Amino acid sequence: MLDSIRRVVTGHDEAGCSIVHFDGILPRRLGSNRRGLTELWNTDGAPIDSRAAGDRTELPFSLTPGAGGTKLIFFTVAPEDPQSDRAAEEKRAAAAFAAYNASQARPNTARHPWMHKTNTIDYVIVLEGEVSLLLDGDERDLKPFDVVIQRGTNHAWVNRGKQPALLAVVLIDATVR
Repeated sequence: MLDSIRRVVTGHDEAGCSIVHFDGILPRRLGSNRRGLTELWNTDGAPIDSRAAGDRTELPFSLTPGAGGTKLIFFTVAPEDPQSDRAAEEKRAAAAFAAYNASQARPNTARHPWMHKTNTIDYVIVLEGEVSLLLDGDERDLKPFDVVIQRGTNHAWVNRGKQPALLAVVLIDATVR
């Protein structure tokens, strides 16, 4: 899934004419094709110059955007493994969030090992497969083209099906309580 996502990034040449800066399969993925993520673009750091030819995804990766920034990420959620125990899944989740530079985003994993919370407003779209959104006190089953507006809440994505699910998310830096 993540290995075949094509990204076309436009910009401007020196004369101000519109051009394509990048066109191809995304160069970086964290995790696996079954449970991982790939960043398509971000607006972290200094003001964005549309004439700059650099690839924004070459910056060190962090799940959460910088102050005033955004992230566009595709991620996959693998089907739950019925043979996996809670301790093994907690270890996998902790390692994944460490790789995402987001260990601090796991304030309360009592309900599920993949629970996490970021200081962002997220627009999440289910593209393929089915997942359940777990919250501290609620749960919703989601199918392709369902959209979640995630407002800085503790949550996890759980796949009780047989095929990996693919989701797209735009994370927007925010102050959440």
